[in-house]
Amino acid sequence: MKTRITEMLGIEHPIIQGGMHHVGLAELAAAVSNAGGLGIITGLTQGTPEKLANEIARCHKMTDKPFGVNLTFLPSLTPPDYPGLIQVIIDGGVKVVETAGNNPAKWLPILKENGIKVIHKCTSVRHALKAESIGCDAVSVDGFECGGHPGEDDVPNFILLPRAADELTIPFVSSGGMADGRSLVASLAMGAEGMNMGTRFIVTEEAPVHENVKQAIINASELDTRLVMRSLRNTERVLNNPAVERLLEKEATLGADLKFEDIVEEVAGVYPKIMKTGDMDAGAWSCGMVAGLIHDKPTVKKLIDDIMAEADAIINQRLKGL
Repeated sequence: MKTRITEMLGIEHPIIQGGMHHVGLAELAAAVSNAGGLGIITGLTQGTPEKLANEIARCHKMTDKPFGVNLTFLPSLTPPDYPGLIQVIIDGGVKVVETAGNNPAKWLPILKENGIKVIHKCTSVRHALKAESIGCDAVSVDGFECGGHPGEDDVPNFILLPRAADELTIPFVSSGGMADGRSLVASLAMGAEGMNMGTRFIVTEEAPVHENVKQAIINASELDTRLVMRSLRNTERVLNNPAVERLLEKEATLGADLKFEDIVEEVAGVYPKIMKTGDMDAGAWSCGMVAGLIHDKPTVKKLIDDIMAEADAIINQRLKGL
């Protein structure tokens, strides 16, 4: 299947593994790339240029296919060493960067000068148009269904993707709620050039997270996520657990007086406890509504092969027969 995204990124299948904190390590990125998609290492999980350089080198040992690095630009009193992180991405021969968070305009010139394609993650058409105007090569259009940060507009992909197709000239991929061949064909029908999957890739053999995490997603339905930090305008979709219930109770009680310090116990520094040690109630962790479509734990190769086979059957059998 050839699309503008497969041609741009030099990959076989129009499937991208999104950046995920303490999930997007070399093992998963390499497995996705080896299976014909685009794997992504999560840069801020590594934290320092030295650690990211090591992770990029590890990934190169596991695959000779293209892979990318996610860089999320966040406001912080002690920001990461973004210049150093970008330099090791360049030195490591990485040719794709997925950006998220704040406007990446400041960093685009050096990335583009070094032949790196930039895909910016957007939760609205206006942000996607801004990304196009500053020179991003593609965008990942992230619907309200997604795990993590869906923005504040609450527009689901059945509306957001066609709207993006109406407005953008650069290629875009769908993100949020993507799990299988049906997701891919629907995304293509609505104007996308491929799809980005996060939660679905967590539940694979190669995903380097605790089995408790994978089982929690398998056990969950589409009704088991919650939106937290809405009043802080930092909305995040997470899998429900006792820590999330406590967080929501604080939000309801404090209302407009809620400050980040009030919920720091439930949201700060919880990912290593969850992803590495399997403490599922340690805090709030990102998970999409797509959990309701996830019932097994295949290898990455089987997952991608099955997606492409299902997409082919839908396009060439079901749709042609209508």
